[in-house]
Amino acid sequence: MTIRAFCFPGQGSQAVGMGKDLADAFPEARAVFDEVDSALGEKLSQLMFEGPDDTLRLTENAQPALMAVSMAVVKVLESRGVSVGNDSAFVAGHSLGEYSALCAAGTFSISDAARLLRTRGQAMQAAVPVGKGAMAALLGLEMDDVRKLAQQAGQGQVCDVANDNSPGQVVVSGDISAVERAVEIAKAMGAKRALMLPVSAPFHCQLMQAAAEIMEEALAGVDMKAPVVPVVANVLARPITDPNEIRQRLVEQVTGMVRWTESVAWLAKEGKVTECVELGAGKVLAGLVKRIDGALEARSVGTAETVEAFAAVARG
Repeated sequence: MTIRAFCFPGQGSQAVGMGKDLADAFPEARAVFDEVDSALGEKLSQLMFEGPDDTLRLTENAQPALMAVSMAVVKVLESRGVSVGNDSAFVAGHSLGEYSALCAAGTFSISDAARLLRTRGQAMQAAVPVGKGAMAALLGLEMDDVRKLAQQAGQGQVCDVANDNSPGQVVVSGDISAVERAVEIAKAMGAKRALMLPVSAPFHCQLMQAAAEIMEEALAGVDMKAPVVPVVANVLARPITDPNEIRQRLVEQVTGMVRWTESVAWLAKEGKVTECVELGAGKVLAGLVKRIDGALEARSVGTAETVEAFAAVARG
């Protein structure tokens, strides 16, 4: 028997042209993109479909854009008889993907999700002056080693573990010189690769505190319902359903670590999930899921073709 979790991608999965084939093929997808455009008071869909890439990559654009593609997939699947409530046991999302997961599970509307993510993107970008913060990916080291080297690299500055993406793929975030030190220490410790990431701000670290405060206020003003299935929270790596706790954990997520490895492990072990289906742009999460637990089935559903194919399989 298939026990399924729907997973939703985070920043870095965006690409010019994403969602266009969905909009061309399905009125349900077009309706989602129109709703997001209306909520933001601008043609985000045009930026998604046509670029330019450097504008789409801006955090304040990429975050609502990725949510829009995920929700377009969700709505097309619903029109074909496949829904979060009936066809999944849990939802989870990577960083901003947690908002997509909550939206898909009915916690808040597409319009509210778009506005929250626009606010989140702007707040995260504004929290740290450009050039002051950085992030780096460290490949081939154990999590405990990364924790120690991050502490060692700090030297009075911020160097936090930001993303535990999969075994041997961990991201650190903080002040640029501290992160640069972490890269050098990682190389000396025998990391397979240690490289600075091309990001515009140091996400998921203590330097994001100002953004967390803005999001606390923004989330307090949004009507939230209990999700139709539990949402595995990034900062806990376990499921939650209470709207007040969801608010609290989304605020903590701005400065806290994305515990993706532990989240997927929880789904497999405690949630008895057998298949993770990534809904939205790109194929990043499906790849991470396979690295975390090779026994889990993983697939990406984000194009007109893959949506139709998955709907046929899910209806069985």
